[in-house]
Amino acid sequence: MKNRIVESSIVALGLLLLGLSIRSGINAFSQRNRTVTVKGLAEIEMPADKVIWPLPYKEVGNDLPSLYNNLKMKNQTILSFLKSKGIKDEEISISAPQVVDMQAERYNVSKSPYRYNITSVVTVMSDNVDLVRKLMSEQGELLNQGIAVMGEDYQHQVQFLFTKLNDIKPKMIEEATKNARATAEKFAKDSGSKLGKIQSANQGQFSITDRDANTPYIKNVRVVSTVSYYLKD
Repeated sequence: MKNRIVESSIVALGLLLLGLSIRSGINAFSQRNRTVTVKGLAEIEMPADKVIWPLPYKEVGNDLPSLYNNLKMKNQTILSFLKSKGIKDEEISISAPQVVDMQAERYNVSKSPYRYNITSVVTVMSDNVDLVRKLMSEQGELLNQGIAVMGEDYQHQVQFLFTKLNDIKPKMIEEATKNARATAEKFAKDSGSKLGKIQSANQGQFSITDRDANTPYIKNVRVVSTVSYYLKD
């Protein structure tokens, strides 16, 4: 009888400890699954550090050799203009001319008296963005030399680029993470909880866009980080 009492006591104690353990495990599991997911934004304006500036112009006529000679002279004029303003040889390239034979065009409805329409493009690619922007406003000087540079179209658009993203990435990620944590702490406080460790984090993708249509040489760099935190009582 005595042995049965001892055995029953041991079983009861074991069941009690098991229940406490299960309860503790359930509470711990519940705590681990209480999370908050927030986003943190970092944004900065940066000047473009590279520019691609195409200078396209057209020549029309009926005699190809004569047109070719005109292109050579005008290309040389453009080169002289650019280099006199401070553009380096290695920053200038000349594309092969694009020749359109108007008589060979099946659906040509033009009444132009000229058979050939040739487009030539001189392109400047430079890190000196301020200088190139200044020259854009001075390209009218080429008109005095008989060269009419075409306006921008979808094929010949000026491009302002920002290529130094790696230099600012660490600071921006740090700021985005800091902003995410501030949001999470506010949420935890409002819900009567405390912020725990990070459960998961996603850096997010960087985007580089023009600040606005009028200032494409100023870039808006943006990243949104997503971070999940554990909550605890």
